[in-house]
Amino acid sequence: MPWFSCTKLVTAIAVAQQWERGELDVDDPVKAHIPAFTGDGRDAVTVRHLLTHTSPLRPADGPPTLMRTELWNDAIARIVATPLERDWRPGRRAGYHLRGSFFLLGEIVRLLDGRPFDAYVRQEIFEPLGMVDSWLALTTEQFRRYGPRVGVMHDTTGPVAEPIEAFQRDDAFQRCVPAASGVGPVTELVRIAEVLLGKARRGDAVVLGPQAAEAMVARHRVDMVDETFGAKIDWGLGVMVNSWHYARRPAPYGYGDHASARAFGHGGVQSSLCFADPDPERGLAVALVCNGMPGEAANQRRTQPVISAVYEDLGIID
Repeated sequence: MPWFSCTKLVTAIAVAQQWERGELDVDDPVKAHIPAFTGDGRDAVTVRHLLTHTSPLRPADGPPTLMRTELWNDAIARIVATPLERDWRPGRRAGYHLRGSFFLLGEIVRLLDGRPFDAYVRQEIFEPLGMVDSWLALTTEQFRRYGPRVGVMHDTTGPVAEPIEAFQRDDAFQRCVPAASGVGPVTELVRIAEVLLGKARRGDAVVLGPQAAEAMVARHRVDMVDETFGAKIDWGLGVMVNSWHYARRPAPYGYGDHASARAFGHGGVQSSLCFADPDPERGLAVALVCNGMPGEAANQRRTQPVISAVYEDLGIID
């Protein structure tokens, strides 16, 4: 199944690995790693701003069709050259970025490590966790080999579910997009939540040390209206932290009505959620992916009762 923006959890872990290894600091200006990202307000944008969606980079997202056609270097060049959103001081406003800012994060990791970003993720995160069928980029040959194992995404906004042709093409997942191109079984996606839930460990595989993992899931952006979602949503370093308390209901792509205040994770457009609840009495990791895309509001009405029911069925509600 495609993970869409749940992929951002993986990219955030990759950045945190580089932070832990001393290759970057989250308060580094982006230009310290991507020198072309300078001028016209760019100098003030930091790695932390990219991870918390508080930089003026929403115009750099580009149309969704670029996900299947744009080469990596072309994407970076386009994003670097895109004029920033005006009257936006980094860190003082918040607005979710679909793709652009996470391309820059992936490029920073690539420049620091030397490997293509999808190869880095495969070798440093997926393989140590036994995620053998998870990828950030699938060649046409790999896609064909998986055959009917690849879930068919449907447009369910109308009365009849219509298969979405773009996701059935054998080049559907050919391009690596650090914000959105993850694809793999849901039983493997949930391991990303389990890693952060268990102090970034799974078995003997140590993907990230406990200090960096705790920093990722702490609240770095608090009490700010997200101008993309139109709601207050707190953010960690690349993770959405439970924000139920602001409106006394789940925030967009939230974690139901019973998650603890410390729950964190991420959603994927109109279809998926991956989150963990570290409360000692819960210790829960969940991944949910649907293959129908009904629109944002309908997806929220669908996913939130399911997640609440998980807590209820397990008997882990207050």
